[in-house]
Amino acid sequence: MKVVLEKLVPDAGSSFKILLTPNLNELFYWHFHPEFEIVFVEAPNGIRHVGDHISRYEGSDLVFIGPNIPHLNFDYGVKAECEQVVVQMKEDFLGKDFFQVPEISQIRNLFERAKRGLSFYGETKLQAGARLKRISSLNQFDQLLELLRILELLAHSSEVTALDSRPVSNHFIGREQERMKILYRYIEEHYQEKIEVDEAAGLANLTKAAFCRYFKKTTRHTFTEFLNQYRINQAKKMLLHDKNVTEACFESGFENLSYFNKTFKKVTGENPSQFRKRHH
Repeated sequence: MKVVLEKLVPDAGSSFKILLTPNLNELFYWHFHPEFEIVFVEAPNGIRHVGDHISRYEGSDLVFIGPNIPHLNFDYGVKAECEQVVVQMKEDFLGKDFFQVPEISQIRNLFERAKRGLSFYGETKLQAGARLKRISSLNQFDQLLELLRILELLAHSSEVTALDSRPVSNHFIGREQERMKILYRYIEEHYQEKIEVDEAAGLANLTKAAFCRYFKKTTRHTFTEFLNQYRINQAKKMLLHDKNVTEACFESGFENLSYFNKTFKKVTGENPSQFRKRHH
């Protein structure tokens, strides 16, 4: 599952970008970008895959995603009619000092919380969704005012769930970029096989002990934890696409069904049978 860096350009004459129903439902677009992103989607159901978080939404979904969090297009696999509004903006899209204004303190806090990914529900989702659906029909000045009103609504809402996703900036940006990309690519291509820590250390040109320290410092996980989490995310997608528990276990790289069940529950908080039943 290769992550793509998406390069965004604001709309002409605007400080942010609005996208309407990109129609990517046939494309598995796993990507990230340094901009913040608000997504409102209306569809019978679909997959919400943001960073380490994966679940299904029913009817509609509203998320606010911070910079450099990898995410899947929200219309992926949707066969029925789907309507989307996506607003993308840089953190300083209104100037570097704008968020220092006291009246904007709650919105500044919202942006900080969105760096882990946020999902909104209830009346907040209904109101914000209605506003987003008509934002493109406004002139550019009113679009800006409406975006601020939407951000204010989200900032004061208690109908919110943190997705607890992690940005990829430390992984894909910086001096260790190539080393980590080699490791990730290897996991992507070989996660269904047995992967030893010694093997990964060799790819990074480090001793086993040095590699373990390096990987934990870089990702905040041990290599085994990270590999298991990656495999569980693959298993979740398989379960969402009608694989049974045994198939998901072995096709995601686990060699033991009992260990798979134990690891799945540790990562997700529920066993794979419960996850499959809840989403079907």
